[in-house]
Amino acid sequence: WALHLKNITISLSGQYECSFATYPYGTKAAKIQLIVKAEEEQHYVKEVQLNQTLEIPCREDMTSENLSSYPLKWLVGENGREEELVTKEPSCPAVYRNGSTLYRQRVHLALNNTLKIFPTKITDDGRVFSCHVVYHPERVQKSSTTVRVFGK
Repeated sequence: WALHLKNITISLSGQYECSFATYPYGTKAAKIQLIVKAEEEQHYVKEVQLNQTLEIPCREDMTSENLSSYPLKWLVGENGREEELVTKEPSCPAVYRNGSTLYRQRVHLALNNTLKIFPTKITDDGRVFSCHVVYHPERVQKSSTTVRVFGK
């Protein structure tokens, strides 16, 4: 038997019991504790001078070795729209998405999965760069960094 849940929310956390009658042995039952956690997301702000190199780590709290065995992607967002910049599968080279004319020649994924942007432009100000690490199809950790660009 299987229990299928849709539209998962934290309120679905709790103990679940499956019981059924067996003949001639009586009732059989099994219990399981379900814990639903909120999506893990961290937010940062990074300040950079105009025309300098901007480096944004994928996860401030993790080493690159911990990330190298999981797929990840970098996105840039503004006004509710997100655009994929680069994706990285384990043991494969990074794949750059050339749809963005604003970042086409300026984006590089460093060995430690840090996103490097050079040179920074005034149009980068206020943009949100997000790194998504897929630990499991249902467990994605997101780290978002809002960029502030200052002139000299």
